[in-house]
Amino acid sequence: MPALITWWSMDVRSVAPHAHNDAVARLGADLLVRWSDPARRYHTTRHLVEMFWALEELEDAGEINDRQCAIARLAAWFHDAIYDPEAKPGANEADSAALARDTLQLLGIGDADVDVVDRLIQLTAGHDADGEELIDAAFHDADLWILSAPQERFDGYCAQIREEFAYAPEAAYRQGRAAVLEPFLHRDTIYRTSHALQTWEVPARINVGHELTRLRVRV
Repeated sequence: MPALITWWSMDVRSVAPHAHNDAVARLGADLLVRWSDPARRYHTTRHLVEMFWALEELEDAGEINDRQCAIARLAAWFHDAIYDPEAKPGANEADSAALARDTLQLLGIGDADVDVVDRLIQLTAGHDADGEELIDAAFHDADLWILSAPQERFDGYCAQIREEFAYAPEAAYRQGRAAVLEPFLHRDTIYRTSHALQTWEVPARINVGHELTRLRVRV
């Protein structure tokens, strides 16, 4: 997808103007191959683009600035770059964060920005962002935008997650998936930014409630 690679190149250049062209292209192509793995169903380039759209919406709403949005998009590239549905909890995020550090350092991106990307990736392990950093809240919300998606897209997402966990027996999957989703409804809020609270919170709670009902229906 040339458009995605163009996006990647622009964001790298915005934080590392002197990054070597060949390295930017080669490392971006490697990321695109990872996201295009045919074994993936939800964690694909579509999820990546949806995160980009969500981040831009949050930028337009004034939740983050242009540079923060660029850093968050770079973190999005890496946050599921390594994805194994059978990995132990937190392993994918830790491995993806390590890949991000190695890749971004090769591109000459500063340590402070690399640290931010690392932190953003790691926080997706628990899908929580209780700190005061605006970029953390925006990244958290963008990754969870899918919970608030229009019903057809949300239902497609649920089906794609089941396909990624095809190895799991039905009863075990239903129990495990419900254990992931139900805590969101027990939070005071699913989202952290003001814009997401105003526009995404209600549809997300409706969608999650519907999916939990489906998961609990005996088959």
